[in-house]
Amino acid sequence: MDFRALLDFLKELDHHNNKDWMDRNRKTYLRLRDAFIQWLDGLDIRLARIDPEYFPTPGRMGINRINNNLMFHPHKPVYKDHFGAGLDKAPDTGDFYIQIGIRESLLAGGLWRPAPAKLRSVREAIDFDGEALSDILSNPSFVSAFGDLYEDEKLRTAPKGYSKDHPHIDLLQHKTFAVVHELDEEVIFSPRFEDHIVEIYLEMLPFRRYLNKAISV
Repeated sequence: MDFRALLDFLKELDHHNNKDWMDRNRKTYLRLRDAFIQWLDGLDIRLARIDPEYFPTPGRMGINRINNNLMFHPHKPVYKDHFGAGLDKAPDTGDFYIQIGIRESLLAGGLWRPAPAKLRSVREAIDFDGEALSDILSNPSFVSAFGDLYEDEKLRTAPKGYSKDHPHIDLLQHKTFAVVHELDEEVIFSPRFEDHIVEIYLEMLPFRRYLNKAISV
């Protein structure tokens, strides 16, 4: 995959973010999109080999639309400034997300503002064995890769049904349970890029499995 060509295209698209420009350059877009899908297919196979619980996710199934949803976000530009895809994308679970973009490139996973029922399930899991999640989040290699949980909206007090003195109150207050690993161009253009993705995938796996188990019971 020629990520330099991909980022160059996205820079031009960002500068001419309209349907007319995209129509004139659609062949280039489709060529890069097909190459990205093919690259995802290879990564999908590689991840399936190292994770026995991996949910096969071909590139065409995992890739996101480049169009922004203007119905719900009318003030956004017509097109996104990145290519994104979710792998290990089993239904109703938190997938492994890959984004290559001109402003932000990253690897991420977890649950982004889950629906009330799923959020309740995660909090019940934390109430039952929050030590397991705390151990994952405090592992030095995990901290090195992701820092802390993604900072999003949090409750200022305890969720309904939980004491403010709960030993895992800080975790219970979260509304999003996700982690992010930022990528710079040096890594993306490196011949070890896929190896790096595999390393981050494995580092994130216990966290994602904890959450997916919580919402599956």
